[in-house]
Amino acid sequence: MQQTLPTHQPRIVWLDLLRLFAIFMVICIHCSDPFNVSPEARANPEFNLWGGIYGSFLRPCVPLFVMITGILLLPVKMSFETFYKKRLLRIAVPFIIWSILYNLFPWLTGILGLSSATISNVFAYAPADASQSLGDALKNIILIPFQFNVYTVPMWYLYMLIGLYLYMPFFSAWLEKATTKQKKIFLGCWSVTLFLPYAYTFLSSGLFGLSAWNTFGTFYYFAGFNGYLLLGHFLIKEVKEWSWNQTLAVTLPMFAIGYAITYMGFKAMTANPNCSEEELELFFLYCSPNVALMTAAVFLVIRKVKIKSERMITLLANITKCGLGIYMSHYFIVGFGYATAEAINVPIPLRIPVTAVIAFVICWAFVALCYKYMPKYSKWIFG
Repeated sequence: MQQTLPTHQPRIVWLDLLRLFAIFMVICIHCSDPFNVSPEARANPEFNLWGGIYGSFLRPCVPLFVMITGILLLPVKMSFETFYKKRLLRIAVPFIIWSILYNLFPWLTGILGLSSATISNVFAYAPADASQSLGDALKNIILIPFQFNVYTVPMWYLYMLIGLYLYMPFFSAWLEKATTKQKKIFLGCWSVTLFLPYAYTFLSSGLFGLSAWNTFGTFYYFAGFNGYLLLGHFLIKEVKEWSWNQTLAVTLPMFAIGYAITYMGFKAMTANPNCSEEELELFFLYCSPNVALMTAAVFLVIRKVKIKSERMITLLANITKCGLGIYMSHYFIVGFGYATAEAINVPIPLRIPVTAVIAFVICWAFVALCYKYMPKYSKWIFG
C-alpha cells in the first residue's frame, strides 16, 4: 500500500481515488471470508453465492496497489542504498509490529479468560481450537521473517511488496533504457504467464520444462507481480488518455469478460466438495488473465475521473496517508464488523459491503487520530 508521492512529484488526485478503491476492495475481500470458509457458509447456499459474487468482483484490489507502486516509483531515481533505506525501512517496521500484535492476540484472549472460539470469530481462517499458549505465539513470532499464518493473513502482501522493492532498482535500470517496443514485448511475455496456472492445472503440470527437479520454466522470468509494476508505468507513460466513450467501450467488455471467467470458474471449483485449496483459489489468482482484465478496466476508468473539490482532495490525501495503517489494522476489526452487521440483521446480500464500511471507518478514524495526536510514533507504527 504505497502511501505518499515522492516529494518532487505533484499530487495525482485520481491515484488517491484509485488507492481508496483498492483499500476498500481488499477490506471487502477479507469481509467475504466468513461467506466462504465458515460452517454457516457451507450450510447456507446464499452465503456461498454472495461470497462468490463479491469475491470475484474484488480481485483487482492487490494488482491495483502494485500498478500504483509502478507509477510512483518507476524508474527509481535514487541510489540503491537510499531507495532500500527509504522504502524497505518504511514498511518493514510496521510489518514487524503488526505481525507481532496479530500473533500475540490468541495468547491475550487466554490471559483475558476468553474462550478459543473468540480467536476464530476474529480471524476467519483460525481453527476452532486455536492455541492460546504463549509458547505457540512466540514460535509464530520467531517465524515472522519467513512466513505468515492464519492470524496474519493480510501480511502476505508485505512479503511480496518487500520482494518488489528489492527487485525494483534492477528492473528500473532496464526500464530507463527500454524502448516502447521492448516494454510491449515484456508485457506480451508476461501476458502468456497469466495463462500458465490454468495450463498446469488442466493440461499438464510439466509444461515448458517444469519437472520434479526444475520449477523454473520457460516464462518464469517474466512472471509475477512485476508485470503489474510495468503495466501501471506503461499505461501512464506510453498510452494516451482516451475519451470517456472510448474508455467505456473498451473497459466494460474487459471487466465483464474477466468477471464472468472469475465467477464461473470459482463456482465450478467450489461445486466439487473434494477440491484442494489450490483448486479453490485457481480462478481467484491475482496473476491470471481474467483478473488482469478486470484490473486494467478499473484502472483506466478511475484514471478518467477528475476531482475538483478541495475538500474531497484533502479527504483522499488523508486516506492515502493512513492507507498502510488501515491495511495493517483492518484484520483485527473485520470480525467485529461482521458480528455488528449480523446483530443488526443486515440482509445477506449487503452484509459484506456493510461489514467493510464498518471496518474501514473504524480503522481510518483510529489511524487518523494516531497521526494527529502522536505523529512521531505513528510514522513507525503505520508506515
